[in-house]
Amino acid sequence: MMKYVHQTSEVSVVRCALFAMARGLFSWVWLRKPIYIQARFSYLHMKYLFFSWLAVFVGSWVVYVEYSSYSELCRGHECKNSICDKYRKGVIDGSACRSLCEKDTLYLGKCLSAKPNNQVYSGGWGDLEGVIKCQMEEIPHNLGAEMEHRKEASPFNKPTKGTSVEKFKEMVLSHLKTKVGEQANLPDLVSLVFSVADYNKDGLISLPEARSTWALLQLNEFLLAIVLQDREHTPRLLGFCGDLYVMEKVPYAPLYGISLPWVVELWIPAGVRRSMDQWFTPSWPRKAKISIGLMELVEDVFHGTFGSFLMCDVSADGFGYNDRHDLKVMDTRHIVPEATFQKAMRERRCDTEEDCLYGADCRTSCDLTKHRCTPEVTQPNLAKACGALKDYLLNGVPADIQEELEKQLYACIALKGSAEQMEMEHSLILNNLKSLLWKKISHTKDS
Repeated sequence: MMKYVHQTSEVSVVRCALFAMARGLFSWVWLRKPIYIQARFSYLHMKYLFFSWLAVFVGSWVVYVEYSSYSELCRGHECKNSICDKYRKGVIDGSACRSLCEKDTLYLGKCLSAKPNNQVYSGGWGDLEGVIKCQMEEIPHNLGAEMEHRKEASPFNKPTKGTSVEKFKEMVLSHLKTKVGEQANLPDLVSLVFSVADYNKDGLISLPEARSTWALLQLNEFLLAIVLQDREHTPRLLGFCGDLYVMEKVPYAPLYGISLPWVVELWIPAGVRRSMDQWFTPSWPRKAKISIGLMELVEDVFHGTFGSFLMCDVSADGFGYNDRHDLKVMDTRHIVPEATFQKAMRERRCDTEEDCLYGADCRTSCDLTKHRCTPEVTQPNLAKACGALKDYLLNGVPADIQEELEKQLYACIALKGSAEQMEMEHSLILNNLKSLLWKKISHTKDS
C-alpha cells in the first residue's frame, strides 16, 4: 500500500513538473509572439518609409530635370521680347512685326523646341495656325555650324545705313552664289528674295526690311522656303519679323510612328518597335499618295532651277501630311544646298568614315592620304527616301504588286551617289516607282 502511494506521488510530481514546463514554454511563446510581430511591423514600417523617401527623391529629381530642360529649351518669350525691342527701335521690320509686337494677334502657343538655339512654338495668327521659329544664340559646332552661319552678337547690323538697293542686291547675289552655286538661276532667285522682303508690296526695300531679310537668308530653312514656295510639299512662309518667321502648320505629323516613354523603349526589341510604328497609319492607297509626294520632293530638290539640295535627315519625324494626304516637310533645316555641303566637307578633317557624316544621312568617304572628307555623298536623296518608305509602303500592300514594289524599292535603296550615269538611273527608278503606285491607286477614292 505504501509502495502504491509512493508511486502515485512520483507520478503527481512528474505531472506537475511537466505542467509547469509546458506552462512556462507557453508563457514564453505567448510573450515572444508580440515581440516578433512588433519587430516585423517595425521592419515593414522602415521599408515603407525608405521607399517613400526614395520615390519622393526620384520624383523631385525628375521634376527638377524636366523643369530645367524646359527652361533651357523654351525661351520663346525672351526671343519675342528681343525681336520686338528691335522692331520698336526701327532696326528691323517685316510682315509679322505689327501682329507680334503691337496687336498681339500673333501669339506663341505650345513649346516644340528640341534645341535651345532654335526656338519652335505652335501658335496662331488670326484665323491661321502656324509654327513660329526664332533663333537665339550662335549655333554650336557639333550641330552643323559649317552649314549655317553663326548668329552674330548684332545679327541685324547688315546692310549698314546708307547702303543702296543695288548694293544690297549685290550682297544677296554673292551670298546666294556661295550658298547654292553658280549653276543656279541666280537672277530669278534674287528676284524671289526681294519679293518676299518687300512685304508691303510698295516696290521699295527699307533698311529694316533689308536687315530682316539678310538675317533670314543665313538660314537653310528660310532659303528653301523661298526656293520651293510654289511647290505643294513645303509649308508656306506666312510671315517674318527679324529672324523670327512663321510657317504653315502641318496637321498630321510625324509621317508614322508612335511616341513611347524612354523606359518602355528600352524593353522593346527593334523588330517589334518597327512593327508598332506602322500601327497608326492611313489606308494603303493614302500611304501610296503620301509616298509619291516624298518622291516628288526629291525631284524638286535634285538639280532644280535654283540649285541642288541634299536631304540629310530623311526620317519619319521630319515629314507629315495634310487633310488631302499631300506630303509636307516638317523640318527643312537638314535639307542643305549641295554647294555649301561640299565646301564644308572639303575642309573637314577626318580619321575615319564616321568623321564625314552630317545630320543622320549625309555621309561622304574619308581620304586617308589627305585626312580630308571627300565632297560627294555616298547615297543620293532618292535612296534615303526609299529606305524611309520601305516598311511604310510594304505594310498592307496589295498582293498583286507586292513583289514588284519590293523589287523596285530595294533597287532604289541600292543607288549609289558615285555611280556612273547616276542621274539617268535615278530618274528611271523614280519614274518606275511613281508609275507603279499611281497605277494602283488612281481609280480609288482614297487617292
